[in-house]
Amino acid sequence: MSIQKHTTGVDLSGLLTVLSKNLYSTPAVAIRELIQNAHDSITRRRLEDKGWQGPSRLQLVSQSGSGILRIIDNGSGLNEQEIHTYLATVGVGYTRTLREQSQELIGLFGLGFLSAFVIATRVTVTTTSYQDTERTWRYQSFDGETYTVNSVPAAEAIGTVIELELRKEFQHLSNPATLERLLGHYCALLKEPVYFNNTHINEAIPPWRTNNDNVVEHPVQSRKRNLEFAKKFERQFEPICTIPVKPDGNSDVCGLLWIQDGGTYSSSDNRNLSVFVRGMLLDDDARDLLPRWAGFIGGVIESNELTPTASREDLQRDQQYQFAQQLLNNALIEGLAAIAKTQKEAWRRILARHNQDLLAAALCDDRLFDLLADSVRIPTSQGDLPVASLASHGPIHISLGSNGGFEDMLFRAMQIPVAKGDLYAVHGFLRRWSEMRGGKLIEIGTELGNQQLFSEETLSEGQMAWLKQHLSNGETIVPARFKPAELPLVVVPDRDAELKQRLESDEADKRISLSALRMVRMFSETLNGDIKARLYVNLDNPAISHLLNAFQDGGDNSSCNQAMTLLRALKIVMMTGDTDKHTGETNSLNQALRHIADAAKTLATMK
Repeated sequence: MSIQKHTTGVDLSGLLTVLSKNLYSTPAVAIRELIQNAHDSITRRRLEDKGWQGPSRLQLVSQSGSGILRIIDNGSGLNEQEIHTYLATVGVGYTRTLREQSQELIGLFGLGFLSAFVIATRVTVTTTSYQDTERTWRYQSFDGETYTVNSVPAAEAIGTVIELELRKEFQHLSNPATLERLLGHYCALLKEPVYFNNTHINEAIPPWRTNNDNVVEHPVQSRKRNLEFAKKFERQFEPICTIPVKPDGNSDVCGLLWIQDGGTYSSSDNRNLSVFVRGMLLDDDARDLLPRWAGFIGGVIESNELTPTASREDLQRDQQYQFAQQLLNNALIEGLAAIAKTQKEAWRRILARHNQDLLAAALCDDRLFDLLADSVRIPTSQGDLPVASLASHGPIHISLGSNGGFEDMLFRAMQIPVAKGDLYAVHGFLRRWSEMRGGKLIEIGTELGNQQLFSEETLSEGQMAWLKQHLSNGETIVPARFKPAELPLVVVPDRDAELKQRLESDEADKRISLSALRMVRMFSETLNGDIKARLYVNLDNPAISHLLNAFQDGGDNSSCNQAMTLLRALKIVMMTGDTDKHTGETNSLNQALRHIADAAKTLATMK
């Protein structure tokens, strides 16, 4: 039995629907595609017409309200056969055959011209080839599926005119203000001059193209020029300073990055990166090329080697993409180091605006940690302080709970700052700092941290029972010695137990991915969640010592009981914010205040 070979058909109408509704994010991209074709036509003429030296010209002409848009170039033009072979054949583009000769050619997929029918009811192409200057051809089509080609009187110049009669819903694209904005968006880095009516759109030369190793430029002039360029692209913030991007051995990416002046926080991600491939804007939100920690960075880069997707609005995640990510990461780290060294004022502004993001950034790369370790400031109970100030008191103390817990009272009494470990990246940064610098980190509320802070002691069963009866609201009583001696007691919630409870709650299932949750729960299984809070009773406190001695001497009397009532109330007042979670009491603060008032009244009337 013989096997017959068949040819796959193409439903051009269906393909146009895909182009208009699925391939491009906006129909305005059709204008970019046609400009790209015109630009490639000029590049082709430079390659093939050896006697032509330019100057080139690519011009768009439109009048408000006309609904007509013309794109004019003095490139290579097309002869009759090329119209049929390249212009009217989907997926075939002459640019592809020339790609090996020039890295400045933009087109690749042969779909760009077809996009004209997304926005136009009629497309007319009038073209004269440099190969046959005596003949001019006119292509015309209403739908892209059928077309006519006929000879017309010879044009005065070589090149092509594309005329679009815009659909009613897209006639705003012929509005001069709209068109000038689109061209400034897409064509800013094209190397051939682009004009709208008579305005030169891409006159400004990007700073990395003007760098000349033979010309010495003062650093201040260079920084000023770079900042002016950055301001044209940064959409939200004033740039503080800029960082150059230069090719390395793996990637040809070059361009400019800048640090934004707007303040950032743990949830901030203001990254914005415009990517131009062979001079044409491909993606103006390519933030994933920048490292995740760089939430305060903007930039413009260009490349000939990054690979576009078919829509030319995104990049393929191939090896060149990964090389570009690494290059940008290195450029940022090296650039920040250079700013810290040579631009002191700008560095101070960066630290002030982005301290919290930089704390996290320091954990991502050893070079960043070395740069930032002594510069970033840590949020503490006494304000934002450099790590050196925390370490100057001896061990660094860090609270893993939220504001208003026992840590605030404890460390106010101790008169030393405590780092706020519940804030973004603070805990991880201080752990890393202690490991790298050999310091001691006491994590208050964890089992190990409590052992470092409190020296536990042993009391008799009777004393323990008496303390539990009068002071405990469900906390585990722990007799200990700790500073300051003036503090009689403190309730310490078990932060490990809190973490275990949060991770194992249904809410955690909703917020954490399944794979991450499995890993976290492997850790939480090692934690003891039975003890929710410990009540440390300070044996160095004179009042506690006196009461325990009185109890030993049989002094469990009314005055002792009133004193214990005061201590229990004091415990609740100090624990406002944490107490209700661990004792189960309601309105505990009001009850404590009443107990203080009653005890004071009783003591005042005792004889």
